[in-house]
Parts: sequence; C-alpha cells; structure tokens
Amino acid sequence: MSTVKHVRLDKFLSDRTAFSRSEIKQKLRRGDVKVNGETIRRPEFKISPDDDDISFQGQQVNREVFRYYMLNKPAGVVSATKDSQHQTVLSLLPPELGHDLFPVGRLDKDSEGLLLLTNDGAMAHRLLSPKKHIPKTYYVELDQPVKEEDITAFSDGLSIGDDKLTMPAVLSVSEPCGSSELDDCQAGVRYSCTVTITEGRFHQIKRMFAARGKKVLYLKRLCMGSLFLDEKLPAGKFRPLTATEIERIHSFDDTGSMPGAPVVRRSENNGLTETLRQAEAVLFDLDGTLIDSMWVWPEIDVEFMAKYGLTPHQSLGDEVEGMSFSETAAYFKEYYHLPLSVEHIKEIWNQMAYEKYRTEVPMKAGAEQLLRYLNARNVPTAIATSNSVQLVNTIASTHHVLQTIDCVVTSCDVNAGKPSPDVYLEAAKRLHVRPENCLVFEDIYNGIVAGKRAGMKVCAVWDHFSRNQTLRKKEAADYYIRTFEEISFPL
Repeated sequence: MSTVKHVRLDKFLSDRTAFSRSEIKQKLRRGDVKVNGETIRRPEFKISPDDDDISFQGQQVNREVFRYYMLNKPAGVVSATKDSQHQTVLSLLPPELGHDLFPVGRLDKDSEGLLLLTNDGAMAHRLLSPKKHIPKTYYVELDQPVKEEDITAFSDGLSIGDDKLTMPAVLSVSEPCGSSELDDCQAGVRYSCTVTITEGRFHQIKRMFAARGKKVLYLKRLCMGSLFLDEKLPAGKFRPLTATEIERIHSFDDTGSMPGAPVVRRSENNGLTETLRQAEAVLFDLDGTLIDSMWVWPEIDVEFMAKYGLTPHQSLGDEVEGMSFSETAAYFKEYYHLPLSVEHIKEIWNQMAYEKYRTEVPMKAGAEQLLRYLNARNVPTAIATSNSVQLVNTIASTHHVLQTIDCVVTSCDVNAGKPSPDVYLEAAKRLHVRPENCLVFEDIYNGIVAGKRAGMKVCAVWDHFSRNQTLRKKEAADYYIRTFEEISFPL
C-alpha cells in the first residue's frame, strides 16, 4: 500500500513539466490530461503519483526515466531542439539519444560553455524559474579594461533598457591577455573577467557591459548553480551527469539555492550589516518583503470585481497602497457602491486568497536564512502588515519559519495603515524595544515612509510589483537590497 500523499493534479503536472500552474489549468480544461484512462478537467483533483497512471498530452508523466547530460556548447550552434536555418545543440548528440532531450535555458549562438540537456521538465522549470535566482557564472573577454566603478555598478544593478534594473551581479577582474595567446584576438589586447548573475534576460551580459561602454568579444558559461563545466570536456562534446551532480541539481532549499553554488552578494550595503548587528529588534512587512505574494492581489481584484460587473480603475493600486485590510475593504465598498458589508468583503477576499497563500506563495530568497539567524541569536522579530491576520496564519502554516516571529501586528490593530507609523510603533511597543533601536525591512514606498516616521532604520527590499518605485524607495530608505541573500550576517 502506498504511503505517498495525495497531491493536487495541477501542482503535480506543474512540478513534472515546464508549464506553470495557470498553463496547466488551461490544458486541463482542454482535456489534455487523463488519470487512469479517464479525462480529468479539475485542477484540484487529488492523485497519488505512485499509484495512479497520469498522462499529459498523450505521454505518461509519472513513470518516466529522466536523463541528464552536460554539453560543452561550441560557438555556431543554437540552444534549441529544432531550427530551420541553424545547427542545434541536439545535433551534436546521436539521434537515438537526443530524441526527447531539450536544453535547460539558452546560450547565444556565438557563446560557448556549459549547457544542461535533459528530459526532466520539472527540474528545468525549477532551474529557470525567475523566483529561484539560480546563479550562473561566465568567463568574459572585453575590448576595454574593467574599472572599480564597473564592479560597483554591476553590484548595484544596471539599466539595460528594460522596465527594471538588473539584479546584483558579481564582477571579478582577471589579467589582460595578449593577442599571441588567442588565435582570434584581433584588437591586440583583450581584458578578461568573470561575471555571476542570478537572472537570464535576453543578451543580458552583453547588454550590461554595453551599458558601461564596453563590448563583449568572447563569452563562455562556466557554471550554473552547483553544476560546473568539466574542464576535460572538449567543445562540442557531452557526457552524462554523475550521480553527485544529479543529486546537487535536485537539492533545492526553499529559496532555490543549491549546495556548492556561488553566492551573489553586495560587497557592502552602506552599513546595513552593522545596523543589523546593533538592532535590538527587526521588523518585517509581509507581502512583497518576506513572501512573494503581491501577484495574488491583482488576480483577486479582477476575479472579485468581475463577479460584480466592475472594472478596476487605473490608479486603484496606488490609492490602496499601505491601507489596512479593513481600510481597503471600506474603500472598495464606498468607491464601487458595493451592496456588501466591510466584513463580508474581507471574508470573500480571505477565502479567495487562502488557497493561493497556502499552496502557491513562496518565501523571498534568503528570507528564511535571515529569520533563522535572528532566532538563533534571540533577536526579537515582528511582522507589521496591512494584510489580515487570517492570511498571516495561513502562510505561517506553510512556511514554518514564520512561526518563529515573536509577534504579528496588522494595520487593523491600530488607528491608521501605512504611511502612518502606527503599525511599526505598535510592534516596537509589543516587543518592549525603543523605536530608534529597530530595523525595518519594507518593499513599498508608503511602508518605508511609515518606518521612517516611526524613527526606525529602514532597508528597502526590491519587489517586482513595486519596481516603478525603485528610485523613490532608495531615496526614502537608509539601505536597499534586491534580495536578503545580499546580506552578510554579522557574528
């Protein structure tokens, strides 16, 4: 008799394929999934991976033997399974071996180095997920030398023409090489360096150096997470991963980091480490700061308002930013003339958000490590949030480290939500710590203002949904980080 837990069908398929939960739900509605021969369209349907036969688009997904290969990609081939104009990386493998493999991510046609080939869609999905921030290290040759200000700019984040800065990157300098050492070196001297990034935008490294007035002449990937390019593997050749390498790429912790992986940190955060060491209490906002949940609420707004035939107005997000859960419900009731009580609106929202918070909302990268560090050193902690206490309890039941928090204060417990300082002052009061001895972590501008008005030191935290506030956040806060992984924990 199987002892494996029953799991939701949509979650199982998302974990086993390269598709997101929302994409899986669409494919379920189309009838692409069968369990024990029966077409199932309900995403919440419970299955046992060990006992049930699950097929997705005609292919069995829970009995598959996964394979993993390391390829030292040469220049001139594209990272694709098929291409009508160019040779692909799969053409470097025997046809009988590569028929069901695909590359995990991509390297530009003219780039070389480490590329992972597999048929394991779930593992590929985790490695490529933007939420995981898997570090990747590259060897780079440039037409100009790297300067100290370039290293700082890479650490701070660069504007490369997208709607947000790049995440912090580590730029390390090597000695320049002369043309006699490189057959294809035409400029006389090339300046070499290594770069570690934790995201994968289009032509990212080339664009980062272009933003600093430099041209990339050669690019080679050396590692991806804990997987390092085998130096003995010639360009264009491949080999199976070892058992140890396979174990490492599957050894994700809750933040997505892997054993042996390089860690991307800032060299300093203008005194944040010292402030953390001296803080008598550390206070956290919840949504967008400790947990990656801000995406939930726009979805709920659309679903909730569609139910009543309403359309969210353009400035809705800005107007409710920082409001307490009750204040936001009261705003909705008044602005949209809803025939519901404030308590009824809150109850509906809690019900709509419950399942998402319980199953789909992850911790922010590095947040768990910071909380465990503070708990081990008996530093009092608090959550000061505009969310409801019910959803705080829900997320704490999923991420048990949140249960180490000493107290939770919601904006409904005080007279006014953020940017009023009330919620942070109440948290300090409950912890019996003077406000000026507290350090706050916040992701939104109004929350940063609330912390500063409370007389506390505030560290702004990057979040996708407040990316348009980045400059305001940096100006208002004492410190700024992209992820908690940047923090060097003081002894």
